[in-house]
Amino acid sequence: MAKKNTPRISPSHFLGVVVFSLCFFVPKSVLGVKKELRFRKNGEFKILQVADMHFADGKTTSCLDVFPNQMPTCSDLNTTAFVERMIQAEKPDFIVFTGDNIFGFDATDAAKSLSAAFQPAIASNIPWAAILGNHDQESTLSREGVMKHIVGLKNTLSQVNPAEVHIIDGFGNYNLEIGGVKGSRFENKSALNLYFLDSGDYSTVPAIPGYGWIKPSQQLWFQRTSAKLRRAYMRQPEAQKGPAPGLVYFHIPLPEFASFDSSNFTGVRQEGISSASVNSGFFTTMVEAGDVKGVFTGHDHLNDFCGELTGIQLCYAGGFGYHAYGKAGWSRRARVVLASLEKTEQGGWGAVKSIKTWKRLDDEHLTTVDGQVLWSKSHAGVRRKKQVGSPE
Repeated sequence: MAKKNTPRISPSHFLGVVVFSLCFFVPKSVLGVKKELRFRKNGEFKILQVADMHFADGKTTSCLDVFPNQMPTCSDLNTTAFVERMIQAEKPDFIVFTGDNIFGFDATDAAKSLSAAFQPAIASNIPWAAILGNHDQESTLSREGVMKHIVGLKNTLSQVNPAEVHIIDGFGNYNLEIGGVKGSRFENKSALNLYFLDSGDYSTVPAIPGYGWIKPSQQLWFQRTSAKLRRAYMRQPEAQKGPAPGLVYFHIPLPEFASFDSSNFTGVRQEGISSASVNSGFFTTMVEAGDVKGVFTGHDHLNDFCGELTGIQLCYAGGFGYHAYGKAGWSRRARVVLASLEKTEQGGWGAVKSIKTWKRLDDEHLTTVDGQVLWSKSHAGVRRKKQVGSPE
C-alpha cells in the first residue's frame, strides 16, 4: 500500500561538513555516553535488522493487511512490541533500522513519531543506527531534518554524513567499524565493516520515473572508504592477506535483486523488485571493491529472500511494521546476522570465520526460519582457487 501513494518529490541536496566523526576507534559520544562496537568475548557479533516499521501516531494508527479479528486491537504499538520481543530474544550487539522508519503521510509530528519508533532500541542501551527510506521525509521534517533528529537520539551511532566529505548526495551515508575481541591480536583492527547509504526517495530527473538511486558522489565515498579500510586491515600489525568482510545497508533494492528465481535464493519473493528504473552501477562498484559479502535492504515488504550474485549476498529483511502493507496470515519478520571469529592456534580470536543469517517471525514463538551461511572464510578460499585454475 505504501508504494501506491503519490510520491512527494524532494530536490537533491548537497551537504557541507558535518559534526560527527566516522571513526569507530574514537567512538562517538552520545549524551555523554561513549558507545563502541566490538566482537564479544565469545568471538561473535550479532546484528538485528528492522526494515519498514512505517510508524505513525502510535496507538491511534491502525494496522494494514491483518485479519479482520485482529484490527480492533492492532496499531503501531504492535510494531513496538515486536521490536521489544526481538531485542529480548536475540540480545543483539547492534540494531540497524533500514528506512521507512516512519510513514510520513500519516505521522502528525515527525520528531515525535521518530522518537517513539526508536524507543525500544533507545531503552535497551544497545547501540543502533538508522538510514532513510522513501517515506521518512513525508511528514513535518525534511529529509535532512529527519536524519538530524535521528542523530540526536540516545545510543545511536547514526551519522548525518561523512565528516571528511564536503559534497555528497543524500543524508545518512556513513560507515562503522567492528573491532576485534578486547585483548586479542585483532583488538585494534576492524574485523567487520558496516556501510550505510541513503538510497534516496524518488527520482528528481524528469525523464526518469520512479524511485531514487545511489549517486556517483556516494559511490566515490564508498570506494575511498573501502580502500582505506582494506589498506588498514592488510597492514602491520597482524597484516592480513585479504580485506575484512563488509556488510552494506540501504533501503531501496538494486536492480540486481531481480536476478534470482526460486531455484537460487533462500526465502520468498511475493512481489516485484521495486528498484530504481535506472541502474547506477553500485553493484559493480561493490564487486570491484572486493570486501562486500552482503547487502541488506527493505522496501519490498513481501520479499524476504537472500540470493548470491558474483560473491555478494543480496538480502531482503521482510516487512516489519504493522502500519505497512503486508499479507494477512504472513507474519511480520526481522532479519538477524551473526558474524563469528575464527579461533587461533594460541586459543585467541582472529579474523571473521563465517557470517550467518536467519529471520524471526512475529508469532507466538518468534519462530526462526531460513537459517543459512551467507559467507565463510574457508569457502571463499576454495572459490578463489577454482577461479585461478586449480584442478580441484
